[in-house]
Amino acid sequence: MVVILAIIYLLMIRPQAKRQKVKQKMLEDLKKGSHVVTIGGIHGTIAGFKGNEKKSVILKVDKNTNMIVNRSAIAGQVGSVDDSETEVIETQN
Repeated sequence: MVVILAIIYLLMIRPQAKRQKVKQKMLEDLKKGSHVVTIGGIHGTIAGFKGNEKKSVILKVDKNTNMIVNRSAIAGQVGSVDDSETEVIETQN
């Protein structure tokens, strides 16, 4: 029985704890200007933080568009975004 519990710990619980530590470190290291993606797939740049504990992030998603999201909604950091590579696709109505 102890062997089975040890296997479960090594295969499931320990890797999850490592992933959680990595994500927590990434969230703590966020700073103004970081390029991020949210858990909803929205890409943006951190324009600032809101609140005393900085639990909310002001995310700039376009020139005149900002969103406020919880820090926990940030899925990860991405490389810098070059707007010159952005292609606008026009649709016909």
